[in-house]
Amino acid sequence: MVGKRFFSWVIATLLIASGTYGQVTESTDSVWRSEQLQEVSVSVHGHRHIKMSGLGNTDYIGSGELLRAACCNLGESFTTNPSVDVNYADAATGAQQIKLLGLSGTYVQMLTENIPNYRGAAAPYSLGYIPGPWMQSIQVSKGASSVKNGYESITGQINVEFKKPQLTPFVDANLFYNTKNKVEANLGANLELSNRWSMAFLGHYEILDKAHDENDDGFADMPKVRQGSLMNRWAYMGDNYIFQAAIKGLKEHRESGQISSHHSSLTTHPYTIDITNERYEAFAKNAFIFDPEHGSNIALILSGSLHHENALYGHQQYNTDQRNGYASLMFETDFNEHHSLSTGVSLNHDQFDFDETTPGVYAQYTYKIGEKFTLMGGLRWDNSNIYGSFITPRIHLKYSPFGDVLTLRGSIGKGYRTNHVMAEYNYMLASSRQMIIDSDLDQEEAWNYGLSVALNIPIGDKRLELNAEYYYTSFLHQLLIDMDSDPHAIHFTNLKGDSYSNTWQVEVTYPLFEDFSLTATYRRTNVKATYGGVLREKPLTNKYKGLITAQYKPGLGKWQFDVTLQLNGGGRLPDAYTTANGQPSWDNHYNGYEQLNAQVTRFFRNWSIYAGGENITARQQKNPIIDASNPWGPNFDATMVWGPMHGAIYYFGIRLNWIKI
Repeated sequence: MVGKRFFSWVIATLLIASGTYGQVTESTDSVWRSEQLQEVSVSVHGHRHIKMSGLGNTDYIGSGELLRAACCNLGESFTTNPSVDVNYADAATGAQQIKLLGLSGTYVQMLTENIPNYRGAAAPYSLGYIPGPWMQSIQVSKGASSVKNGYESITGQINVEFKKPQLTPFVDANLFYNTKNKVEANLGANLELSNRWSMAFLGHYEILDKAHDENDDGFADMPKVRQGSLMNRWAYMGDNYIFQAAIKGLKEHRESGQISSHHSSLTTHPYTIDITNERYEAFAKNAFIFDPEHGSNIALILSGSLHHENALYGHQQYNTDQRNGYASLMFETDFNEHHSLSTGVSLNHDQFDFDETTPGVYAQYTYKIGEKFTLMGGLRWDNSNIYGSFITPRIHLKYSPFGDVLTLRGSIGKGYRTNHVMAEYNYMLASSRQMIIDSDLDQEEAWNYGLSVALNIPIGDKRLELNAEYYYTSFLHQLLIDMDSDPHAIHFTNLKGDSYSNTWQVEVTYPLFEDFSLTATYRRTNVKATYGGVLREKPLTNKYKGLITAQYKPGLGKWQFDVTLQLNGGGRLPDAYTTANGQPSWDNHYNGYEQLNAQVTRFFRNWSIYAGGENITARQQKNPIIDASNPWGPNFDATMVWGPMHGAIYYFGIRLNWIKI
């Protein structure tokens, strides 16, 4: 019945042109031009790199980089990435969140195939919704982005490219098992139906059906999960018309809570968590290329999604249905080698806890002088039926005076965001803290400023790559999540005062010897907001991060060895309540910790085997749940998580791949 409702809704959405669109992050890389459609083909051995020729400061994670770890899903694919942090959002549900530029993932615009995705109700668990073997590449863009992508990006964008139907025909599979008894299977294939039409099929299933309690607090360290998802996509590659479409369905069930029978609270009524998510998506892209010489095209992009969630946290229940639709009609052209223009209209509609419809219009101009200098300025106007009209300006600048040896970049831009508190933070119901949500929450509004310097220095027959960057994010309006004013409550309120994030990062990559590559990164973060009239450090935010990752692939490339060491800095914890003996219930800060991951891979002609370990140092937060022995009491709190929820995990797997020659 759900599927029937969804397909009817998608058809209606497409007919009234109220779908969701996403576009590339750079005006010079339109997905509709024939040269871009060729460039998206990433080789199997592509690795992470910072694109020197691109306008924005973007990390490109190729399929080869994704093979350096288990990469069971999107959240686990950032193990070797120094810019993106992935942490547990709480200690009971398994919800994860990313952080970019020191701020939570709600300020990062998530894209799939350059289409905005995983907003609202999908956000808490969406990092597990994209299987690693489905991904062709990931682009992490920091700072302001193109206005073509909408107004929601504040700290950056993460775009996932799935395997394409129009590429060389392939069949692949991935089987995975780890020491926590997690089993995963993936299958992918495409088929060339004619010289114009092609089709791809992607399937995924995972199961973790055994609960583990390493710290013996009576609660599962990670939830039991069953998830299955399917995607079918089509492509038509004509001379002047390009069409792509896909449909995807996912169902996930997760269980958590008390599991150890020797805890007295289990004799009467155990605390259980039961969450079911169903998600259906569809998109269609149409491009009409009428002047290939000048890259002139008109594109219509439509997308729709339906997300249904039933969640039980102890006695508290949360159910939601979110429907999203978006449509974009755009025009692009290059007047000559120096001047290009992109303009278009869009319409976004969200329907769940409240309905918001936002039509918009944008224009973006790019000026280029060869590969040396690029200036891009964009402006968009949107009108929300809730917040009224607002303007989004963004400017990008790139200067490469000595080719690819030195590249300077700068960006300034504004972003906005609508909050759906219960949909995005319902996992916080797994706590006795009272959730207090103000009724007059503002639309979030922030400026982001960024500078970066990339050096590519020849040293003999090798090259040293150095990238240094600084980003400053300043909020004019913000949703403040106040866990300090009352240690038994979480107050969602409007910011009253200053709030900002300062982040600087330095990264060096150098091949020390043949077939060996080493990358070292250090990042410093200072995030503050006004709590109760006082400007304080944002809680549960690491002050620094260090990362060293190395790869050795000797000889003919039959073996590959990967090692990554993370050094995560400490930070502040929310203010604690006082216990009966006059002591605070938890410390006011947490210390830094290290994590070591390693993997070895053996490649054969059409298959490979791999084995490795995560968190080999076995660093684990000892007591992430406050008063775990009394989950029905007033002090039960699962929100104080800052470190790993489990000890060392070891895994092995096999990858099968066949590519038509």
